[in-house]
Amino acid sequence: MNSPTALPNYHSYKDLPMLAGVCTMEEAFSGGLSVDESVRRLKRFHYALKRTFQILNARLTAEPIYELKMGYSLHAHLCAEHVTAIRLRVAEMREPPLRLDVVPHKELELVFDEILASPGAEEVLVGLYEIVLPSLREGMEHFMRDTHPLADHPSKRLCRFALLEIEDMIAWGAACIEKLVTAEKREELKPWTQLLHAALAAAGGLDGTSEEKPRGEADVPLFSTQPWKFDGVPQRDERFPDPYNMGVHAEEFLYSDKFSPRDKVLMMFYKRLREIDVPEMMASIIEETEDKPWNFYRDLTRQLWDEARHAMMGEIGFVESGISWPESVMINHTWALGLNTQLTPKERHAVLYFIEQGLMTKTGKRFEWEVGTESGNKLAELFQDFDWADEVLHARIGRDWYLSGFDTAKEGVAYGSQCWDKVLSGWQEWKDQGLTEHRNWWPDLYTTACKARGEEPDPEVLAYHVNYSESRADLEKLAVSG
Repeated sequence: MNSPTALPNYHSYKDLPMLAGVCTMEEAFSGGLSVDESVRRLKRFHYALKRTFQILNARLTAEPIYELKMGYSLHAHLCAEHVTAIRLRVAEMREPPLRLDVVPHKELELVFDEILASPGAEEVLVGLYEIVLPSLREGMEHFMRDTHPLADHPSKRLCRFALLEIEDMIAWGAACIEKLVTAEKREELKPWTQLLHAALAAAGGLDGTSEEKPRGEADVPLFSTQPWKFDGVPQRDERFPDPYNMGVHAEEFLYSDKFSPRDKVLMMFYKRLREIDVPEMMASIIEETEDKPWNFYRDLTRQLWDEARHAMMGEIGFVESGISWPESVMINHTWALGLNTQLTPKERHAVLYFIEQGLMTKTGKRFEWEVGTESGNKLAELFQDFDWADEVLHARIGRDWYLSGFDTAKEGVAYGSQCWDKVLSGWQEWKDQGLTEHRNWWPDLYTTACKARGEEPDPEVLAYHVNYSESRADLEKLAVSG
């Protein structure tokens, strides 16, 4: 409502946009939310984003579908970034304690506990992308209309940017639901989705601005009645037919002087796509490490997303090269499987840091970028350039959150190598159990690549047959189970 005493013909200098273009003078006359109310709603958004981040991260490792793993990796990162922005904004408006870890409403907690404990990807997709995120979008849009455009501009700005990515997330989820959730499944999920909607209504909506309507007697918890447990065993879809295969030693080939950069690029694409197991492992560190400062989880989630990007770079490289990777390349999960099931979260982080330090040496990321450059493959050159840049960031993250627990860097690196030595490879055991033959798939990949190039295979390159039976990826001796 306009003020009755407002100057009727007030103008800016030469009618330039007034108030920094944030709003008109008339809009600035309107009321707005108090600091208390702004903080209360922001805390609800914070809770929703943080729980969404947790669910996506926690479900990533055991989710078989590669595209969902990649989407979860991105969206967990986006949620973590927006959680960070809200935390900073609340801290600007209130003195500690900020109480950001307090559950804003038990009914909201039920919504997220139900999605976390749900049995499959269909439930996660419907619960998060059809119910939670649209409710969050509605709450943020409501907030932007209600809060004062100038007085609370920092809060409105962070919601504006969050909404851009929330819209992208909802659109991705809708596309996945269209392909994966059948009409029969929707019918089966009706009692559960009704429960989620009822719990949101009982919480006064996600933002808490509506009247609270208690749940009906039929709207009872379905999945969260038992404590949820993280599953650290990586799962893969049918395009990964031989996930225990350790039959081709990529590093021995890459570092050899015998082979050309053009052929080494194929092995680098394999190494990149194989990095799918890094998010699968890092998700376990994030989920199973407790009581760290928030920025620990935010930084590791950024690294997790980077590793997912690297896997997709390998996928792109193969497709651009005319290679159907599910047929020609056996992408394994043995590294994540070993670390997740045999080491503590701290030990997994130690191995990750040890590997990162090796990648900063002359046989690390710079070398891979040089191979990409010399190969003449522009995509490989570009991808390795950014892969190298990412690794510099990851080394910093490791120093901040892992190395800080040691007196010297040397101690931290040595501990990482010791932890990796503790991981037993079931090379012979997996073969005896019929899980893999450790087939040498390199000749098939190389032959396919040569055919796409219109070339005859080089006999020496075609004959490459070194495997991982006795050495790790850093060429150190591998611990092998009995």
